[in-house]
Amino acid sequence: MAESIETSFHAAIAAGKINGAVICATDAKGHPIYNQALGARTLLSGEKVPQRLDDVLFLASATKLITSIVVMQCVEQGLLSLTDDLSSVAPELAAKQVMTGFSDYGETPLLEPRNRPITLEMLLTHTSGTDYWFANPHLERWCQKFDPPGGSPRPVAEAFLYPLGFQPGSSWMYSTGLDWAGKIVERVTGRTLGENVQRSVCDPLGITDAQFNPVTREDLRPRLVDLNPQDPNALGRAVMGGSGEVNERSLGDFGGHGLFMPAADYIKILHSLLANDGKLLKPTTVDDVFQDHLSQESRAGYRAALAGPLSTIFRVGIDLETKTGYGLGGVVTLEGVDGWYGEGTMTWGGGMSLVWFIDRKNDLCGICAIQPSLPDFDLEKVETLKQNFRRDIYRKHAAWKEQQQIV
Repeated sequence: MAESIETSFHAAIAAGKINGAVICATDAKGHPIYNQALGARTLLSGEKVPQRLDDVLFLASATKLITSIVVMQCVEQGLLSLTDDLSSVAPELAAKQVMTGFSDYGETPLLEPRNRPITLEMLLTHTSGTDYWFANPHLERWCQKFDPPGGSPRPVAEAFLYPLGFQPGSSWMYSTGLDWAGKIVERVTGRTLGENVQRSVCDPLGITDAQFNPVTREDLRPRLVDLNPQDPNALGRAVMGGSGEVNERSLGDFGGHGLFMPAADYIKILHSLLANDGKLLKPTTVDDVFQDHLSQESRAGYRAALAGPLSTIFRVGIDLETKTGYGLGGVVTLEGVDGWYGEGTMTWGGGMSLVWFIDRKNDLCGICAIQPSLPDFDLEKVETLKQNFRRDIYRKHAAWKEQQQIV
C-alpha cells in the first residue's frame, strides 16, 4: 500500500529531496476534499517562506488540457472541426514530410511525402506525427544535425520545424500537437492563446492569476515558485528536472507547456469538467473529450509507447495491464481499478513533478504539484510521491465520505 501523503511528503522534505508541494482535490459539488501546501519555497533573495496554495506554478504539460478546452470551444463555435484538413490554416504542417531514418552514411535524412492530411483530432491525441524531438531518435538526430539547441527564442512554427515522425494517424507518440493547436486557435480567433485562455477559461471560473511564459505581471512574480536562486529567470527548471530549455526556446504562447497558474486555480478547471457544469464546454462536448479517440491503427503505436523507454511518463502511474486509451485532453482509463481510478478517468501531468486527474465515475479530481530540490533532482523519489498522492487521495476521499454520513 502506498504511504500517506503526510508521511511520505514530509519525509521527503526533511531529507531535502523536495522543497514542498501543493495538493488540491475536490468533488463535483466543490467540497474541499484536500487542500494543502506543504514545505517551503525559496525567494530570489535566498529567504525561505512557507509554501502557499496561491503560489504561482509552472504547469508545463498540464497546459495541454487548458489548450484542449480552448480548441474544443472553437469547435463548438464552428471555427474549427476535429476531422477537417488543417492545410489552409496551418500550411507549415501541410508542407511537412515524414522522416523514416537516415541514409547508410548517416548524413542524409530519408523523407517521404505525407499520405493523408493532419487533423485537429490528431493534434489533440498525439497521433499527427508532430513528435517531440526527444521522443523520437530519428528526429532527435535531425535536430542535432540541422537545428541544434541554443539561439534566440522562436515561435511554434520555427521551434518545431523538423519533419513528422510517422504518417499522420498511423501511430502514437507524445508530441508538439497542442502547441500547433494553440497556434491554430490564434489564427482563427485573431487573439493570442493567452487572451483566449483568459477570456474563455479563466474569466468564467473567476481565475485572475494565469500568464504564459515569461511571467511579467508584477502581482504574480512575488508568488512565482520558480523564481529562486536555482532558477533566476523563472524558467521552471525544477519541474523539468533541472533544464530550462523548453521555455528558453519559446517565443509566444505555447499551448503544450507555457502556462503558469496556482494549483488552487487549476483545480477549478478540473472541477468544471468533473461537474460538467457548462461553464467551459457543453456537456456533450465534455463527454466527447473523455472518450477514447485512438483509431485501431494508432492504438498499436500507443501500446508500443507505453512499453517503451518513456513508459513511466506515458503511463502516468497506471499499470501496463490496465486498459487505457487517449482522449482529447489526456490518457483515459478503459476499465476501472478497484479502490482507485474508475472507468473513464482522464489523467496527465506536467514535466517531471506535476500530475492531475478527473474521475467522473468516483466523483473526484485532483492536482499534485511537487517542487523538487535542485541540483540533485531525484526522479525515483518524485515518482514515488506522485503515486502516493494518486492512491492516498482516494483513501482520504473515502474517509471524508464516511465522516459526512456520520454527521
